[in-house]
Amino acid sequence: MSKLALLGGEPIIKEMPDKSLFKWPIITEEDKEAVMDVVVNNKFSFTDITEKFQQQFAEWQGRKYALAFTNGTMSLSAAMFAIGLGMGDEIICPTKTYWGSISQAINFGASAVFCNINHKLSMDPEDLERCITPKTKAIMVVHYYAYPCEMDKIMEIANKHGLYVIEDVSHAHGSKFKGTKCGNFGHIAAMSMMSTKAFAAGELGMIVTDDKKLYERALAYGHYERNNAAHITESDELKDYFHIAIGGVKGRANQVSSALAIGQLKYFDERSAEIRRAMNYFYDQIEGIPGLSPIRVDESDGSSMGAFYSPMISYYPEYFEGLSSKRFCQAVTAEWNKASICWEGANFNLHTHNFFKTFDFYNTGKPSRIAFSDRDVREDDKYLAPSDEIYNISAPWFKHFDKEWIDLFAAAYRKVAENYKDLLEGDTDKTQGGRWHGAENAADQQKKK
Repeated sequence: MSKLALLGGEPIIKEMPDKSLFKWPIITEEDKEAVMDVVVNNKFSFTDITEKFQQQFAEWQGRKYALAFTNGTMSLSAAMFAIGLGMGDEIICPTKTYWGSISQAINFGASAVFCNINHKLSMDPEDLERCITPKTKAIMVVHYYAYPCEMDKIMEIANKHGLYVIEDVSHAHGSKFKGTKCGNFGHIAAMSMMSTKAFAAGELGMIVTDDKKLYERALAYGHYERNNAAHITESDELKDYFHIAIGGVKGRANQVSSALAIGQLKYFDERSAEIRRAMNYFYDQIEGIPGLSPIRVDESDGSSMGAFYSPMISYYPEYFEGLSSKRFCQAVTAEWNKASICWEGANFNLHTHNFFKTFDFYNTGKPSRIAFSDRDVREDDKYLAPSDEIYNISAPWFKHFDKEWIDLFAAAYRKVAENYKDLLEGDTDKTQGGRWHGAENAADQQKKK
């Protein structure tokens, strides 16, 4: 039995891998030239390059319209405005996601209602109808960490109740559910393309839709220079408000990001295929380790994980006598000997944060989450205990297939799993299972990301 590196043994990895194994995004000379053209010719604040990218992206995505924004959070806000989210409305969202998926609902006077997740960290369709009331306007679906949600079940429920569906595809560019790209199921989809995403273009957001009126409303929300008769032709209710961004925000993309995005799109499918090859091989090595379950799709039905953004592994502490995911990750990281870091958790469950409990954005003396609601939606948070008992740990995000290195990284998980009993002593988080407990750990987790 090998002694764990965390406890003084020899680490599995003795030297550092080539930087290309993890480096992302891949920036070519072509990318650099495109960016410098924007810089030298002061094209930052125009839209010609952005509109070119929008057209290319819409074609790649397979939707009629695409519209770029400054970032993913702004694009999600525009999607909310596009569907007419307003005061007293409710919008359903999985509790485990980045805050930018749903926090801005308060800007529209709407209430976030949280749905449980399953062990794939994905919205649980079995819990969805519990969340629906006569005030429900929309479902915010999040394809979390590249794993596509069960969109057939979700759309069936949404159609049954006449609800809008917004897809947050920030983690899942190019992912497919049963052969159809994420972002092509709902009425409108929004996504981030920030520098660490699978589709990385500096700081950029995007919406896609087949509905021209939704597109035009999103355009009017934050694009004052295109909120005019030349671009908005079907939304008569907007005509009196031309030439001002009617969301009161400026959402136009910086064209440095648009120039980068054109280059990233050109090679995205090719690079994603290489990542999938590497990640699926890695996960093949993890399969069969008791207590660990790779978060990936069954590709036999045409589903896929895009570029496997920030890959995760489900962790079941009962297989390790309650060993916390934190302690397990510390041991894996030690075996990697600074070649990478294994971390526990993901985004904290949003219902545990005080923002969704007590924050008073409007200074009305009432929490903004329920400021315009005829009921206290916070009471439904009591049904979210199942999500608090789901644990996961990170996996390396390989950008290239290198069997020798992938085998070494995978071996660390097996070594730790086989020797977990040695870690039980001194595990200060054992009784918590390593999960986050809301806002008190949020700052620490953000430092790890």
